[in-house]
Amino acid sequence: LEHARMELPDETRGDADEPAVEAASEPAAAEEHPTSTSRRSVMWLTYGIIPVLIVGLAACAGYLLWKDSSLRAAQAASVSAVPAATDSTIKMLSYKPDTVQKDLEAAREGLTGAFKDSYNALTHDVVIPGAQQKQISAVATVPAASVVSATAKRAVVMVFVNQTTIVGADPPTATASTVRVTMDKVGDRWLVSDFTPI
Repeated sequence: LEHARMELPDETRGDADEPAVEAASEPAAAEEHPTSTSRRSVMWLTYGIIPVLIVGLAACAGYLLWKDSSLRAAQAASVSAVPAATDSTIKMLSYKPDTVQKDLEAAREGLTGAFKDSYNALTHDVVIPGAQQKQISAVATVPAASVVSATAKRAVVMVFVNQTTIVGADPPTATASTVRVTMDKVGDRWLVSDFTPI
C-alpha cells in the first residue's frame, strides 16, 4: 500500500503537466497572427494608399503648374492689352473732316467680330457724312486705363476718355467718359471686340 501511495503522485503529476504543455503552445500560435496581420497591412499600404497618394501628388503638381502658367499668361495679357485698348480707343474717337474716312478706316483695323461690323456701319452711315457736311473734328485722349480681368485670350480694360469736339466755327466742347473695352487676342494682336460706355 505504501508503494501504491508513492506511485499515485507520479500519475497525478503527469496529468497536471499536460495543460502546461497546451498552454505553452497557445502563445506560439498567437505569435503567428500579428505577423500575418502586419504583412497584410504592408501589402495594403503598398498597393492601396501609396499609389493613391502618388496620383494625388501628381495631380496637385499638374494643377499648380497649370495655375502658374495661367497666371503668367494673364499677367502678360494685362501688360499688352492695356496699350492696345488705349490706342484703339483714341483712333476710334479722333478724326478730322478732311480725313475722316481715312482716319476711321484705320481705326477699324484694331477691331474684330460683330463689333467691327457695327462700328463700320455706324461710321459709314452717320459719322463720316456728318463730319464732312458739318465740318466736325474730334480729338480723344486717354488719361488712364486699367485691367478689370484678363486671361491669355481675352482682357477687359476700363478706359477713361477725354474727347474734345469742334463743330464748324463753334467753340470746342469737352466731354469725359468711361468705357469698358473688351479685347480679344487674334493671332498676335489684341483687337477690340466690345466697346461699352459706362
